[in-house]
Amino acid sequence: MHIDFTILILLTVWVRMAQLQQGGPDEKEKTTALKDLLSRIDLDELMKKDEPPLEFPDTLEGFEYIFNEKGQLRHAKTGEPFVFNYREDLHRWNQKRYEALGEIITKYVYGLLEKECHLKKVTLPEGYGVIVLNPNENYIEVEKTKAQVHLSSDSSDEPAEKRERKDKIQKETKKRRDFYEKYRNPQKEKETMQMYIRDNGSPEEHAIYVWDHFISQSAAENVFFVAHSYGGLAFVELMIQREAEVKNKVTAVALTDSVHNVWHQEAGKTIREWMRENCFNWVSSSEPLDTAVESMLPDCPRVSAGTERHELTSWKSFPSVFRFFSEALEAKNSSVKPTPMRRSNRIKYEEL
Repeated sequence: MHIDFTILILLTVWVRMAQLQQGGPDEKEKTTALKDLLSRIDLDELMKKDEPPLEFPDTLEGFEYIFNEKGQLRHAKTGEPFVFNYREDLHRWNQKRYEALGEIITKYVYGLLEKECHLKKVTLPEGYGVIVLNPNENYIEVEKTKAQVHLSSDSSDEPAEKRERKDKIQKETKKRRDFYEKYRNPQKEKETMQMYIRDNGSPEEHAIYVWDHFISQSAAENVFFVAHSYGGLAFVELMIQREAEVKNKVTAVALTDSVHNVWHQEAGKTIREWMRENCFNWVSSSEPLDTAVESMLPDCPRVSAGTERHELTSWKSFPSVFRFFSEALEAKNSSVKPTPMRRSNRIKYEEL
């Protein structure tokens, strides 16, 4: 069992100080001496003694992880799944380790898409035949220069004397507030700034940008969307901003565990009606695949994805999704509408 002797020493000192403060003049002198001693202790240095550095490998091998034959991330030596709490009581360090590994996995997945799926990764604004949107990459994070740090902290128009006094108070307050966080991870992280990608600063902006520059200008007459989780919200926002264009070009939309909300997003009646006719949402559920699932929102019908795991809803529902697309294409010029729900469990949307 690991014991942090630094913390034990500090607790002992503080308890002793509390006892001394209850005594007479001699005891108060001892208290003053103890305070003086504590003021000379560099707490950051003491707590950095056993603190791991915020430096991580840049390869899967460096992390000692591999993907097995099933495509599962496993430890190369133990075969165990990824463990977030690699070091106890160091949440921020574990988080940074998790993010560093995530960057490597992202590149690995890009490689699989290019090698196994024969996709081509290009930088906007180049064109696509089949388009895989990347709505989560909205900015890059870069380290601030010393000049930028100084500018951000010295941008006030207040008199220098007043600003210095104010800064001193703020620094003391911040020091006290951050004490516990310093104990958890005393290393000072580099100050960074986010540089947003022009016209792609959010998932919603990205979807609209890709629509305006690629999809709407393509020769395709039948466009199909598969939108997972927040992607469903981005699609609804696209409809709100480009309703006529979307209705004219999009044949069908498959949502998988979408988090959209037509009320909060203020989608109009005509949009809700179009979604009821042309969209299905495969949601996480314990019910068999394609079983109707009740919904309180007046938009697209919801059916089970055949899994209760949010991240698996797309993969589990793909057979039904592509069958839905095929039926939608066949029914485009007829009165027959695609119905991916199990007929034995089918419920008319109007009855929900």
